Amino acid sequence: MYQIIVVGGGFAGLWSAVGAARRLDTLGIGADRVGITLINRDAWHGIRVRNYESDLSELRVPLNSVLEPVGIRLIEGEVLDVDPNARYVAVKTSDGQRDMNYDRLVLAAGSRVNLPEIPGLAMHAMNIDTFDEAERLYRHLRALSLRAPTDGRDTVLVIGAGLTGIEAACHMPQRLKAAGIDTGRVILADRLPHIGSDMGEHARPVIDQALNSLGVESRTAIEISGIDDCGITLADGERIAAQTVVWCAGMIANPLAACFPGDRDRSGRLPVDEFMKVRGLDDVFAAGDIAAAMMDNEHTTVMSCQHARPMGRFAGHNAVSDLLGEEQLQFLNPVYTTCLDLGPAGAVRTKGWNRSVYETGAEAKETKQSINCVRIYPPESGDRSEILAA
Repeated sequence: MYQIIVVGGGFAGLWSAVGAARRLDTLGIGADRVGITLINRDAWHGIRVRNYESDLSELRVPLNSVLEPVGIRLIEGEVLDVDPNARYVAVKTSDGQRDMNYDRLVLAAGSRVNLPEIPGLAMHAMNIDTFDEAERLYRHLRALSLRAPTDGRDTVLVIGAGLTGIEAACHMPQRLKAAGIDTGRVILADRLPHIGSDMGEHARPVIDQALNSLGVESRTAIEISGIDDCGITLADGERIAAQTVVWCAGMIANPLAACFPGDRDRSGRLPVDEFMKVRGLDDVFAAGDIAAAMMDNEHTTVMSCQHARPMGRFAGHNAVSDLLGEEQLQFLNPVYTTCLDLGPAGAVRTKGWNRSVYETGAEAKETKQSINCVRIYPPESGDRSEILAA
């Protein structure tokens, strides 16, 4: 009996597993011949891109509600190591550690927030990288009004003015008011000279206007030398008092990428070919934030659910096809768009790598909510046919 193991239950991992199950279904091959196992650190498929929101109640989907109907086994555990030569993964579960052999592996372990060696960062800053961290921030904000009104109590400093940082900052004034802080101050800061540098010159004016309308202050070209429980210290000695520091300054690939030989990009991602196979390896595929696939002759995929979901589908499909000697599908996804939530100020949508703006305000917000709250969710009906069709 062959074994396909998928590591990770996020956007890429879930759809890798379901993509593999769909391929087996179309080939008429049952679980008695090819088994699919998904390993994830917990029982949830997290809608990570919504972790900046105030209501966290619908941000997780039980993995087994999707996996069980299509015959995929779930193991809750932490993958500690992968040996591509012996073809096994080492998994730590509540029952202890064990090694699991595979015939094909799909590595979809995702990414994590980048925490550079800044004194006090790991201890004093919060983030919204995981559901648990988002919940921690939620509890922290709710408790602020119970503290003595000292300098910085009502100030939230969001560090990192990429897409996640902008979305977190735009929602923060409302979140502070909901927590009983009526005169809160929100600052969005970045080491680069512009807010939203990755969004390009077309979208930046829209973002700046939204931040101004929401009363969010901007600080650019800063260098942080330290963080403590009362705020941050800049390299020039300036202090910014803030009892809430939210770190959104970049992502890096899961450290499991280091288990494999070969080059990685500056984000630690493994290069994959047009079939999602890790370059230089015969039986390992990768998808999502841990993988870098070419979109065209110049651009690689970005760390986003926009790319993770189709990458996963192709990786799962091709893992089965490769194992059984069937034709594989080339990953083709030339369209690139962004949709940035600007909180009460609406949203902004761009298209192309130059990020030209084509929708803003309430119209773009409606699209953003459709994406975040409907389109990226897996079917939760438990219907096998519907899940495979998705």
